Amino acid sequence: MTQFLDIRNLTLRLRGGPIILWSVSLRVTSGMVHGLVGESGAGKSMIGKAVLGTLPRAIEVMGGEVWLDGVDLLALPPRDRRRRIGETAALIPQDPLTALNPSKRVGPQITRRLIDILGWSKSEADQRARTLLDEVRIPDIPRVMRSYPHELSGGMRQRVLIASAFAAEPKLIVADEPTTALDVTVQKQILRLISEMRIRHGTALLFVTHDLGVVSKVCNSLSVLYAGRVVEEAQMPRFFMRPIHPYSRALLAATPTYLDPDGSLQPVPANVIEDVENENHHHALRAGYDV
Repeated sequence: MTQFLDIRNLTLRLRGGPIILWSVSLRVTSGMVHGLVGESGAGKSMIGKAVLGTLPRAIEVMGGEVWLDGVDLLALPPRDRRRRIGETAALIPQDPLTALNPSKRVGPQITRRLIDILGWSKSEADQRARTLLDEVRIPDIPRVMRSYPHELSGGMRQRVLIASAFAAEPKLIVADEPTTALDVTVQKQILRLISEMRIRHGTALLFVTHDLGVVSKVCNSLSVLYAGRVVEEAQMPRFFMRPIHPYSRALLAATPTYLDPDGSLQPVPANVIEDVENENHHHALRAGYDV
């Protein structure tokens, strides 16, 4: 299988401030699911934003390449980059309530991308939206198409966002912690739905999460991120059987397990954190960055 997404030595920094991603490299194979795991603030979402061209203006690219379907996005002019991303990639965001426009009905929010970016007619886009809402098992589709986001439950809103993400048949979807805002029962349903849709449409998935349990269920491979650096990249299930990096082992030790529900959780040792931070410091000196 070909590497559909290939990030090479991507380095990002806060303008006038510190480095937030350190020479990150990772690959997502066509049709597969790659997990991006790390604690809050590790830089997971920034990688997804770099792929989708939605980095905040306060973040600047210091170096690296982002190859999507054989094209380096960072080498394209902004207009061409936006069109390329719109044709080949999509996002399933974290919070469905804030991701949907509260002042617009659901139907037009699904069809807008098809009409504005891909040039579909309104009738074609409407039919596509209804087909996808049926795929994500939403009942009473005409009512939902006319509804405003606040009139739907959290699970229904997330199903709408999944339908919207698959609308233009993207080859890559970035799922940025898509179940965090949902209760546990709905989380399971949404994860199963994303997996079914990905297989049905043959879509590659970059799955951003802090939950190793989710990774074990939906991913084929993963990258472990800490302090803006990929400390380990592995295939499943090798990672859970034999993690290599000390931070990966510490992360697994700090995860609750059904096998030992009364066991105490182990915090990540301070020396492991210091080692990664020292690696970042030395990398910055070699690269000539201010530290």
